[in-house]
Amino acid sequence: MKRPALLIAAALVAAAGTASATELASAAMMNANGESVGSVTLRATPHGTLLHAKLENLPAGAHAFHVHTVGICEPPFTSSGGHFNPYGAKHGFDSAEGMHAGDMPNIHVPDSGVLEIEVLNALLKLDATLFDADGAAIVIHDGPDDYVSDPAGAAGSRIACGVITR
Repeated sequence: MKRPALLIAAALVAAAGTASATELASAAMMNANGESVGSVTLRATPHGTLLHAKLENLPAGAHAFHVHTVGICEPPFTSSGGHFNPYGAKHGFDSAEGMHAGDMPNIHVPDSGVLEIEVLNALLKLDATLFDADGAAIVIHDGPDDYVSDPAGAAGSRIACGVITR
């Protein structure tokens, strides 16, 4: 009787050892003055990537919130390249030929400048395409994304940036 229980326990331990842990990544968000404006945690799910942003010290209003192609955040953050777009799509939720994998809904910052949100990006995967040789970044723009103008939604200058790291 002890032997079958011991074999079952060993099998469970072996199976647990082969199960993969939840894949996570994060980005420490900085403004152009090098000051922290919060963080974004990215978690792989069966349906895409769930981004959990805790942001502060941002100007009130609507702001574009995107994943960009290069993991370099040197002010004015143009070093982060364009939108992450591994599928070669056009930009925007309202584009018949869109959308980029880096396109996400606008964020709406209240007067307090503090915002905590979660966004599911069904096209974004925490894989080798995102973590290629030059990395990737999350960028917050000064204005809202119009969800159609190619290549970046007419969202204005970049006011915050964070390199995505594992």
